[in-house]
Amino acid sequence: MTHRVVQWSTGNVGRHAIAGIDAHPELELAGVWVSSPDKVGRDAGDLAGLGRDLGVTATGDEAELLALRPDCVVYTAMADVRLTEAIDDLCRILRSGANVVSSSPVFLQFPDGVVPPEMSDPVREAAAAGGTSLFVNGIDPGFANDVLPLAVTGISERIDQLRCMEILNYATYDQGTVLFDIMGFGRPLDDTPMLLLPGVLAMGWGSVVRQLAAGLGVPLDEVTEWHTRLPAPETFEVAAGTIEKGTAAALRFEVRGMRGGEPVVVLEHVTRLRDDLAPDWPQPAGAGCYRVEVRGEPDYTVDLQLLGSDGDHNTAGLKATAMRLVNAVPAVVAAPPGLLTALDLPLIPGRGLLR
Repeated sequence: MTHRVVQWSTGNVGRHAIAGIDAHPELELAGVWVSSPDKVGRDAGDLAGLGRDLGVTATGDEAELLALRPDCVVYTAMADVRLTEAIDDLCRILRSGANVVSSSPVFLQFPDGVVPPEMSDPVREAAAAGGTSLFVNGIDPGFANDVLPLAVTGISERIDQLRCMEILNYATYDQGTVLFDIMGFGRPLDDTPMLLLPGVLAMGWGSVVRQLAAGLGVPLDEVTEWHTRLPAPETFEVAAGTIEKGTAAALRFEVRGMRGGEPVVVLEHVTRLRDDLAPDWPQPAGAGCYRVEVRGEPDYTVDLQLLGSDGDHNTAGLKATAMRLVNAVPAVVAAPPGLLTALDLPLIPGRGLLR
């Protein structure tokens, strides 16, 4: 059975999603939405950098796309700086009768206990009205800290702590809004960026911690935050711009699920803009990795190494986010209406992708 899919945005993740939809034997690209007027009328294959046309031209007309009655929309538009608008988008799409797989807002991965009901109820109500489903996921928050760690814990006798880590160099991540404005890189250390405002880390990755705890059947007492940053030893360049000497160049944070005064489920990020920064912090396997550490009986460590065909681990991360969504489309279309989590869906393999 072939599912007709609309791709919503063609940025860092969206362009990889177009390639994934085109490669998937059970999916058909029906339309593409773009926000930039200069992209309207361009072929999807051109926007995705495929070097060939797909016969689908991009439009900025939302009504035109929803009138196509797609089975699913792959929503990859930026939500971090337009949260209300993104939720409104999702609600309109769900009410129209289209299912949605989305990379944001990330707290919708598992919102219960993370955000107040008024932030998640509208999408649940829209899904009920449209008879549709919404699944928010990616690589992180997503596969690297839901399906992967829960699978690893299935071979444990006892679990004392479950820790999920992202250990990456973001120097080649060409997204200035995220890198500078949200994460605070290249900014003075006495400036507090959006990501590090009280409660933001827990909202962004609290869904990860809460979902893992639910999957393990562990009630948490609270979720806490911790972070530290280091300055650039000299001025240097990254893909998104200049990092001046003395400004933030390395960030480490944890979102901790606490029980009995101990962190039992932990989400940790170790982010550098140069490999030589913070040498005493955890180091990646390969060029960059997602790591799962299970401490108990026995101890396990699993490293998921990333590397794109272009030799860049950040490309691999963007593609992994896109493919997690694209490959989930058949399962989401088949699922009952509602706000879905990774705990609701079956194993999603790369069916039909082996060449």
